[in-house]
Amino acid sequence: MDELNRLDVAAFKAAPKSKIVLVLDNIRSRNNVGAIFRTADAFRIEEIVLCGITPTPPHKDIHKTALGATESVCWRYAKNTADAIHELKKNGAYCYAVEQVSGAEYLDELSIHTDQKAVLVLGNEVKGVSQLAIDACDTAVEIPQLGTKHSLNVATTAGVVLWHFFRELRPTEH
Repeated sequence: MDELNRLDVAAFKAAPKSKIVLVLDNIRSRNNVGAIFRTADAFRIEEIVLCGITPTPPHKDIHKTALGATESVCWRYAKNTADAIHELKKNGAYCYAVEQVSGAEYLDELSIHTDQKAVLVLGNEVKGVSQLAIDACDTAVEIPQLGTKHSLNVATTAGVVLWHFFRELRPTEH
């Protein structure tokens, strides 16, 4: 840890965060949830909101991929995704559904609202972001893809989208 200049959990919790919140809308895989926690830790985001059927820590399968990130990253559970989004918007956040829908902007062409906290809503592995959650968001964003498959794994999507937003919303102190 010292050689890599990594923070311990206490220092991580005290450190400035990226102005990013992840909302997980009915993710079913504990391994995906754990991987998303680990990526969220890497980009020092503010919070993860686990909604609906999304599994919550502690669980050995989440821990296996999170590698302790459930201890460093702030998280909470909300039963209803749309309600969680409305609450975040009421507190001044700008909400992006990460989904392939009509009118979605390509990630590489997106203008990020850097004056506001960004909420990124990621959806179920099969059904995607629910329509109620999409409707609650301010806009939708999708990752341009040129291959034969129609989507990426949700944990992979989280990494790609978080990196893009982190570049604009990273904390001022490192």
